[in-house]
Amino acid sequence: MTLADIMFGAVGLVAVGAALAVVSTSHLVRAGLWLVVTLGAIAVEFLLLRAEFVAWVQVLIYVGAIVVLLLFAVMLTKAPIGRSTDLDRPIWPALLVGAGSGLGLATLFAWVYASDGISAPPVGSAEKLGQNIFRDWVLPFEVLSVLLLAALVGAIVLSKKDAKS
Repeated sequence: MTLADIMFGAVGLVAVGAALAVVSTSHLVRAGLWLVVTLGAIAVEFLLLRAEFVAWVQVLIYVGAIVVLLLFAVMLTKAPIGRSTDLDRPIWPALLVGAGSGLGLATLFAWVYASDGISAPPVGSAEKLGQNIFRDWVLPFEVLSVLLLAALVGAIVLSKKDAKS
């Protein structure tokens, strides 16, 4: 076991712990900040896998844009930021669904990776990846940008006070 393997496991534990904090905290802004930690740990995992371009995309897109958009949407909609008593629900259905999903994914991974038929993908470069993204995946990127713009406009509309009052 190398130092990179140990670091990969340690950063993975940080990511899982922060992800558990995201879904278990009742304070919405703290959940957003824990999400920053989770996504940052995933970026470090990409760096450990020597996928620097994907790590920077993770930081710029998810940590830099999506989390900021989420926090601005929360602030603009004037949603309750602290603890809220009207959102208390039984936890056992969520635990049951989460455990079932986790068990299903673990079984799928074990079944897929047990076979020796999986080979490593061909080695590429950031230039090839950029050509693929901007040649073959332009439409999904544009659709996503329109979706994010609609979400931001919707948050602004919901946060405006009624002009008649």
